[in-house]
Amino acid sequence: MVAIGTLIVNLNNPQFNANHYSKYIRAKEDSLKTITFKVRETLKPTNYHEKYIVDILTIDSSKVNGRSLLNVEKDSTFSQLKVDDILICKTLFKAIPEPLNPHQFNYKSFLKKKSIYHQIVTNKKRLLPISSKPHTLLGMANYIRDHINSKLKAYHFKPDVLAIINAFLLGQRQDISDSIYSNYVNAGAIHILAVSGLHVGIILLILSYLLKPLESFKHGKLVKTIILVSILWCFATIAGLSASVTRAVTMFSIVAIAINLKRPTNIFNTLAISMFIILLIKPLFLFDVGFQLSYLAVFAIVSIDPLLYKLWQPRYRPIDTLWHTLSITLSAQLGILPLSLFYFHQFPSLFFVSNLVIVPLLGIILGLGILLIALALLNLLPQFYASLFGNLIELMNRFVKLLSQQEAFLIKSIAFNFLFLICAYFLLITLINSFYKRTYKRFVWVLTAIACFQLSYIYTTYNKPKHQLVIFHKNRQTLLANTLKSKTIIAHDLKNAPSSSIKPITDYTTGNHISEFETDSLQPVYILNNKTLLVIDSLGIYNIKSFKPDYVLLRQSPQLNLNRLIDSLNPKHIIADGSNYKSYTTYWESICKKRKLPFHNTSKKGAFIINY
Repeated sequence: MVAIGTLIVNLNNPQFNANHYSKYIRAKEDSLKTITFKVRETLKPTNYHEKYIVDILTIDSSKVNGRSLLNVEKDSTFSQLKVDDILICKTLFKAIPEPLNPHQFNYKSFLKKKSIYHQIVTNKKRLLPISSKPHTLLGMANYIRDHINSKLKAYHFKPDVLAIINAFLLGQRQDISDSIYSNYVNAGAIHILAVSGLHVGIILLILSYLLKPLESFKHGKLVKTIILVSILWCFATIAGLSASVTRAVTMFSIVAIAINLKRPTNIFNTLAISMFIILLIKPLFLFDVGFQLSYLAVFAIVSIDPLLYKLWQPRYRPIDTLWHTLSITLSAQLGILPLSLFYFHQFPSLFFVSNLVIVPLLGIILGLGILLIALALLNLLPQFYASLFGNLIELMNRFVKLLSQQEAFLIKSIAFNFLFLICAYFLLITLINSFYKRTYKRFVWVLTAIACFQLSYIYTTYNKPKHQLVIFHKNRQTLLANTLKSKTIIAHDLKNAPSSSIKPITDYTTGNHISEFETDSLQPVYILNNKTLLVIDSLGIYNIKSFKPDYVLLRQSPQLNLNRLIDSLNPKHIIADGSNYKSYTTYWESICKKRKLPFHNTSKKGAFIINY
C-alpha cells in the first residue's frame, strides 16, 4: 500500500512530465512569454483581480502542459472568462509569494498541493480570445450552470439569495459575499454551503423515492441503480467535482450498487473503498481540508452517534427526531473539532442551534430547489413560487446572521498545533473504543492518550519564544511585537485598531500559544539584552553620540542620507518595513548592496525576527 501510494503520487506529479511548462521557463524566468492557455476553473475574486485556474497549452509555440494561477486586473468593461475559454497573452510567469509574516496562511503551499506553481498577472488589454466554445466535461458543466443562472436571474433574486442557491444546488461558492460567508462560519453552519454527503444523501433519498415504481418491473432494480448512479455523477460534474462532492457521490454510488447486489454493507468498508478509489485518481485530495473534514465527520457519525443516541430514547417521534438530529450533529462536531481548531483556531459554540434548525429543513430546501431549477429550465416557474423560495433562503440567512452576532458564544484565537491535533485524535479514538467495551487494557490506552496530551502541552510551552522581537510586514504601517518571557508587547501606528483584531498579531500570538499581551506606543530605541534596535521615523532624526545600534529600522519613508547614517552609526543590519515608499526601499537597498551591508525589506523577505 505504501508503494502504491508513492507510485500514484509520483505519477500524478505534473513536474515529472517532460512537457511541463516549468521546464520551458527555468532558463529565462524574467523574459516575456507568448502563452496560450485554457480556463479550467473560476475562483473567488479579490478586491483588485479576477482569479482563475488555467491549463497552459503552449509557450512561444511549443506545446506544453500544466496549471497556473491567472490574475486579471478588475475592469468594469471586462466580461468574466468562462471555463474552456482559450486565450493568448504575452506576459511573465511569476512565482507565488511565500507568506510574509509568521504563522500566516501559506497560499503557495496550498496551491502547490493543487499542482499550481506559478501565477500570471495581466489585464484585459493583453488578452486575445481564440475560442469560447465549451468542449470538455467541466466546460459543459459550466455552460449548464450559466444557463440555469440566466433562467433564475429573470426572477430578480437578490444577489445573496442567488449565491446561496448556487452553493446549495450547483456547488459554486465564489459568488457568496464575505459577510454572508463569515456569518455561516461564525454560526457553525459553513458545511451547509458545501455540497457534501449531507446534500448528496438527501438527493439520493428523494431520487430513490421518485424511482421506486421501477422496482416492480423485471430488472427494475438494476435499471434504478444505473439511473441513480448516473444522476449522482451528473450532479457531481455540474457541482464542479470538488473533493467533498466527489467523495460523497463515490461513497453513495458504492452504497447504491451494494444494495442492488443484495449484499450486506459495512459503512466503514464503504468509506474505505470510496477513499481508496478517490485517492487512486486524485492522491493530493488527501491534503484537501474539505476532504479531511467530510470523511472525519462521517467516521465520527457512524462511530459516536450510536453511543450518544442510546443515552436517551424519547417516546414521541418529533422529540426523537430532534434528539437524533442533535446526536448526529454532536458526533460530527466531535469528529471534526480537533481538525477545525488546527486549521481555523475558533469554535462556534452555537453550532448545535444552527444545525438543529437548518439540517431538518435542508431536505425540504433541496427538494424545493431542485423543483425550482426544473421549472425554470422548462419556463414554467411561477413568480409566487420563486418569491416563496427566495424568502425562505433569506429567512435562513437572517437566522444565521442572528446567531453569528452572538460573539460571546464564538471562541476565537484558540492555539492548537499539529502535536495537539495528533494527541486529540489519539484520545478521541481510545475514548470511543473504551465506551464500546470497558476493559482494563482500553482504560490504560485512554490514560496513555491523556499523558501524551500533557507531554505535548509541556513541550509546546517550553518551546514558546521567550525573548524575541518581530518586525512584521504590513502595507503602509509599522507593526512590532516584543516577547519577553511570558508577555508580548505589541506596538503599532494603526489608528483605532485594537491589537487583538490585527491579523499578523493574531496569527503570531495564536501560532506561538501566547495568551498574555498588551499594547504600547512605538519606542525610538529597543534594548534587547546585548543587542540594540534604533527606530527612525519620517522625521529622520537620530543621535549619533548616544550609542552604536546593531539594527536600524527605517519607517514612514524618512528623508535622510543613508551613507552618512551608516558612516556615523556603523549598524550591522538595516531594516525597512512596509510603511516606506517602494522607491525609497529600492534606493536604500542599492546603497546597502554597494557597501556590502545586510538590508532586509519586509515587503520582499517578510517579517524580520530578532532572537535575544
